[in-house]
Amino acid sequence: MTAAFTAAKQCEIQEQVAEADEQEVSPEPRAMQAGARRYPEPPFSEQHQDKPGDEAALVPATMYDAPFYIGSAKLKDKIAPITGGDSGIGRSVAVLFAREGVDIAIVHLDEDEDAAQTAAAVEKEGRRCLVIKGDVKESSFCRDAVEKTVSEFGQLDVLVNNSAFQVHTYDIVDLTENHFDETLKTNLYGYFHMARAAVPHLKNGSAIINTGSVTGFDGEKTLLDSMTKGGIHAFTKSLASQLIPKGIRVNCVAPGPVWSPLNPSDKEPEKVAEFGSGTPMKRPAQPEEIAPAYVFLASPQCSSYITGEILPIVGGY
Repeated sequence: MTAAFTAAKQCEIQEQVAEADEQEVSPEPRAMQAGARRYPEPPFSEQHQDKPGDEAALVPATMYDAPFYIGSAKLKDKIAPITGGDSGIGRSVAVLFAREGVDIAIVHLDEDEDAAQTAAAVEKEGRRCLVIKGDVKESSFCRDAVEKTVSEFGQLDVLVNNSAFQVHTYDIVDLTENHFDETLKTNLYGYFHMARAAVPHLKNGSAIINTGSVTGFDGEKTLLDSMTKGGIHAFTKSLASQLIPKGIRVNCVAPGPVWSPLNPSDKEPEKVAEFGSGTPMKRPAQPEEIAPAYVFLASPQCSSYITGEILPIVGGY
């Protein structure tokens, strides 16, 4: 085979590809739908909420109850406090945990209606639900929340740290110390306080699951205080290594954009309308698409050899 023959062959391949490219019609980019049911796609209606956000007022409503998810007693008779459990990911985790046999303690800040709806959803699954209202920034409240859970249910098996605060700022000079402090104390101190209070009650086979974020990997120019999410990831790894001798696993779920009350209480209405459109899947996740990961990481049947891991669920990034 001569060099001239090879060059001609390569030229022929190039021409074939060029011809195919000319005939190729690029499809209109559409949101990926690969789940058990169809999920909402942007654009959404423009909307804004005051902090801390109200799931009942969100349009479209969140999809959290995962009707096609069938429980199989993977967490039978376990007890789990879930911070931020009134809405969003926390609500869906509470429902799926209940479906797997867990009695739940919902820890929430101020959203009484959302918390009541979550409690009703847990009880619909045939499990008990304790609702505890307060601020995870306060170490005394976190101790009390854990003690109330143990007093009510007699034990504690899984801690889900899921509370979060965020508000976008576009210039560092506009990020006040008060704002910065609120984010750090909610997102980091809250996780620390709850874990410190819970660990004495946990035993071999127990689990802690933290909620991080894709911003903990990639940063976000309008969320300088998203450093807290990177801090959660580091806290997860460090605490996991510390608790291995006790047989307690510690892992983290790091979602991308998820449709929840956090979004309209954070961004401008026009940005809420396009929320999630920048992902490869062209839409945000719904909470029920994230919650099964928490079941997986909580269950000793599923993840007994997994600790110190950060599980990204980011829509194809």
